[in-house]
Amino acid sequence: MKLLYDFFPIILFFIAYKMYGIYVATAVAMIAGVVQVAGGWFKNRRVEKMHLVSLGLLLVFGGATLLLQDPLFIKWKPTIVNWLFAAVFLGSQFIGEKPLIERMMSSVLKAPPTIWQRLNLAWVLFFIASGVANIYVAYHFSEETWVNFKLFGLMGMTFVFIIGQGVYLARYAEPVPEEQAPEPAVQEPENRA
Repeated sequence: MKLLYDFFPIILFFIAYKMYGIYVATAVAMIAGVVQVAGGWFKNRRVEKMHLVSLGLLLVFGGATLLLQDPLFIKWKPTIVNWLFAAVFLGSQFIGEKPLIERMMSSVLKAPPTIWQRLNLAWVLFFIASGVANIYVAYHFSEETWVNFKLFGLMGMTFVFIIGQGVYLARYAEPVPEEQAPEPAVQEPENRA
């Protein structure tokens, strides 16, 4: 369900594009991004950094697309997002004690440090490749093909990569025993008196 929530603006962009074209689809995606971030805030009282970064870039590149009536700006947005994530994952190899993927997954799986480093670098390469694939399709194929690729191609690449990650990790990882797994955070209701 979380993956569907993550792809919410992209799915609405796709539907709006098929019905009304690139400019309406861009506006719909921008509104969906704001709703996604606001929904996360109201539900959890926090916003995921990935959604916030994506929304910021969506508002900048989407705004430029609408203001200048040039769809090239919105076509660059997925590439910029992917390359930013690649930079963050790569930077985590050198900043902090653990690579980012280990920080994200070590609460549910134990694996040797070299495996986490390899997996983190695999994510770097995946994000770079996704960005290159997006911009290649944007420049070499029709707008409609790019919109289809943005939803089905990039999402498909992500699913395949995640499955490959699972297969790779299954050879080396072991589940974290329940007594070591962190307890889910229980938030006390705020006293509004």
